[in-house]
Amino acid sequence: MNRLTALASGIAFAGFLTLAPALAQMNHGTMQMDGMDATSMAYADAMKKMDMDMSAMAMTGKPGADFAAMMIPHHQGAIDMAKAYLDSGENDPELTNVANDIVTAQETEIAFFKAWLAKNGQ
Repeated sequence: MNRLTALASGIAFAGFLTLAPALAQMNHGTMQMDGMDATSMAYADAMKKMDMDMSAMAMTGKPGADFAAMMIPHHQGAIDMAKAYLDSGENDPELTNVANDIVTAQETEIAFFKAWLAKNGQ
């Protein structure tokens, strides 16, 4: 392998290492489903729905509108996962408090984003 090829390979590999976490984050829908309990399946379903809803959105080129629109399914995914935890029956006091806080806060934020989009003609 000549020096130029080695340098190009090194740069490509470094780029892959930089992008790998982002690629893994984007690919929620490919998680292993075998042996998952009902709560884990609910988490996976919430992520899959969030990914599908976010991927289906057309960007407007308006940063505020795109941010608000994308945050709605993102927040809904968090709400769905928090509710799945609450329904699991595990009842850890700290996680229960956080899950309840997530539901309350993110429902409020979804309402804000929807109102903002309506107010701004989106």
